[in-house]
Amino acid sequence: MKNLEVTQIKEIVDCMYPEEYKTGSIIIREGDVGSTVYVLEEGCVEVSRENKFLSTLTPGKVLGELAILYNCKRTATIKAATDCKLWAIERQCFQTIMMRTGLIRQAEYTDFLKSVPIFKDLPEDTLIKISDVLEETFYANGDYIIRQGARGDTFFIISKGTVKVTMKMPNSNEEKFIRTLGKGDFFGEKALQGDDLRTANIIVDDPDGVSALVIDRETFNQLISNLDEIKSKYKDEVLDRRRLDQEFENVTLSDLKILTTLGVGGFGRVELVQIHGRPSKSYALKQMKKAQIVETRQQQHIMSEKEIMGEANCDFIVKLYKTFKDERYLYMLMESCLGGELWTVLRDRTHFDDATTRFYTACVVEAFDYLHSRNIIYRDLKPENLLLDNQGYVKLVDFGFAKKLQTGRKTWTFCGTPEYVAPEVILNKGHDISADYWSLGVLMFELLTGAPPFAGTDPMKTYNIILKGIDAIDFPRNITRNAMVLIKKLCRDNPAERLGYQKGGISDIRKHKWFDGFNWEGLVNRTLTPPILPKVESVTDTSNFDKYPVDEDGPPPEDTSGWDSAF
Repeated sequence: MKNLEVTQIKEIVDCMYPEEYKTGSIIIREGDVGSTVYVLEEGCVEVSRENKFLSTLTPGKVLGELAILYNCKRTATIKAATDCKLWAIERQCFQTIMMRTGLIRQAEYTDFLKSVPIFKDLPEDTLIKISDVLEETFYANGDYIIRQGARGDTFFIISKGTVKVTMKMPNSNEEKFIRTLGKGDFFGEKALQGDDLRTANIIVDDPDGVSALVIDRETFNQLISNLDEIKSKYKDEVLDRRRLDQEFENVTLSDLKILTTLGVGGFGRVELVQIHGRPSKSYALKQMKKAQIVETRQQQHIMSEKEIMGEANCDFIVKLYKTFKDERYLYMLMESCLGGELWTVLRDRTHFDDATTRFYTACVVEAFDYLHSRNIIYRDLKPENLLLDNQGYVKLVDFGFAKKLQTGRKTWTFCGTPEYVAPEVILNKGHDISADYWSLGVLMFELLTGAPPFAGTDPMKTYNIILKGIDAIDFPRNITRNAMVLIKKLCRDNPAERLGYQKGGISDIRKHKWFDGFNWEGLVNRTLTPPILPKVESVTDTSNFDKYPVDEDGPPPEDTSGWDSAF
């Protein structure tokens, strides 16, 4: 909450409503799904977990704060120890405020930028990127924002208040008044173009002070590039995709023979299957319980996963061949990768060396290049979602959180694994593909050390560690200097400062010193020998996967509401 702006806090307070609880009443029950956050105004409450007393909370404390971020089960029980008065707010209301204020601010900033000659011809998505890095800075009455003759590399737009422009005339010590500037006016634009000698004084002339939006030359230059270059890298993929679709056109659910379980996910199991009459190949069948999808309100995510994977045709992304559905389940028939999860290999080896980490990171970079060039954000990078194919190459799987964005736009949905979530996601500021570069840095750290850099005993503690930033993290000695520099460049707090998101795009990552000498062409052409070669004896060999017990839950409830008609 301490990261909120004053206008956001005011709107949130206006949305809150009072609730009163008598002594002994349960305010939050462990295990319940919650969407309400409370602030305690009067009284005190007791916190317990599994019937064990943990602590007493007094007025001013926030209760159930995880619910403000996402739909989750309560991790503790909170009971009124005395008569209590609380103020409550629903997640939907909070997130609507955050999204609306974010969009309003973005629109206001881009409008300011459009009035500046050097910005007016830039594409909309570039203006949005610049608006994201503008820092609002306050100056008190009488402050010199710019001094004549000084060197500077900063550009300013006034967002509130007035300044006066003065100039010292030749052969005189007096400052001559030139004009007054107010909201929407700008100065210092020449500094962005390299002319850094200030030609006048800019002095705050407002009893309430001045607020200005500020950007420096380095940040500006990192963001500006020729964004009209259109990638033609994957021009043949539509044709390849059609061939795939035709190959599975007549396959039905009854044609599939289940062999064994490869994994268990949030909505069901992933089974290794074969198609009758095709003994030389095997596939992965992801089964998802429809009732559970509806209960957790994940319908849109599942439909998005089907759409994105169904269109994707990349060697570093697991292929989706066909989907099926019945009254109880949705099914996705996918490429089988029998090398197992990268997480399992990491667990068994405890950590990877530089060369091994470099290879797997490069595979993810190729997958991200494919997705990001199509404005698709992945949002769920972690070792569990990286599968080794039979040759040892890594592929992205599980696109439940992936989303196609409009050019230059953001999304506000809170999702992802706590240890991998970017700061702007936690702060509800809106996020885009830059959040994937943050997670790439986290992945590198985990592969090199065996554990992610940001980890607390519960999600909220993890989020607070993330908000302290990567510079607060101690790097083990086994991480080389170049690897550390790359991780820190990927995990910048400001999304616009992250390597991969600047004007050079994802190529900046490929060109980083840590990748010096790496054979990118060999990776793409699959002529590079992977660092770990999985043992796969046959198309039905599941020895690289953990063993799972038989599902004894019985069939899930039917769902015939029709929300999945397009699946």
